[in-house]
This record gives sequence, structure tokens and C-alpha cells, in this order.
Amino acid sequence: MAARGGWQTGGVSDSELVRLKPRRIRVVCWVSAVALLVVFTAVATSLTGATGNGYGTFQRGDQFAMVGLGVLGALAILLFTRPRVEADARGVRVRNVIGSYELPWEVVRGVRFDRGAPWASLELHDDDLLPMVALQAADKETAVEGVRALRRLHQAHLATLSGGASAR
Repeated sequence: MAARGGWQTGGVSDSELVRLKPRRIRVVCWVSAVALLVVFTAVATSLTGATGNGYGTFQRGDQFAMVGLGVLGALAILLFTRPRVEADARGVRVRNVIGSYELPWEVVRGVRFDRGAPWASLELHDDDLLPMVALQAADKETAVEGVRALRRLHQAHLATLSGGASAR
């Protein structure tokens, strides 16, 4: 089932795939990247003629360099749109700004979203915390729905483990 904001939540089935992306930061990053590119392009078009006391002049290459710097800056901003989380019955895949992780549910102790925390995290059995930047507090209720969906998948996995153990 698709919920508002592109978040998938709902009941747990064997084929359920939960895909989570932050909403608010994506909008902010795209607007900021476009604004930065516009500013650098405007500065580039104003780079003409002599500098200061005439010791040098701006060339066409200087203008292209300014636009190029704007493109690089915009791409750096867009890196913050990279985070996402995908989970299914087998495990969870977390992609943050830098680094990606693929974990089976067996190594996950729980899904945490502590009060005041900027984003949710996975608590692992080795006492590590893996941040999930895709589930941000700024997204409010949609982030909470995403955490609940992950918790349902985790609980379903724990239930299959305990069901398999009792069948032996």
C-alpha cells in the first residue's frame, strides 16, 4: 500500500517491500541546488572586463569555471537526497549520505526513533546503532509510519523465528 509522501506502509506479507525516502530534505536540497546554480551562473555572467586596477581581465574560461563550480556545489547539495531505506521479510537495506548497508533481520535487535533524535536508527545485536537518515524527524508523521512499518517487518521476522523454533 502506498501512503502519502511516497512512503510505503501497511500490513506485513511475504512479498512486502517497504521503501522509505525523506520528503522535506529532498525538497530543500533541490530548491537549494537550483538556487546555487542560478547564483553562480549570474555571477559568471557578470565576470567581464578588467579586475580592480586593471592587473588582469576576466576571460570566457573564468565564466565557465564559475558555472562549473556552481554545478559542483549543486551536486554536493544533492548528495543529501541520497538516503533511503528498503526492507522486506529477509532484511533491511540502508543507504545514507555516505555509505550503504545491507543487513539481515537476524542482526537487528530493534528499530529506534528516540525523542529528540534527528532520525531513526537500527539497534544491532552487537550494541551498535546504525542511523537511518531517510527517516527524519522533520518528516513528522510519515517518518513515524515508516518506523512502524519497519517494526512490523522486524516483528514478523521474530515471529517466524519463534514459530520455527517451536516446530522443532
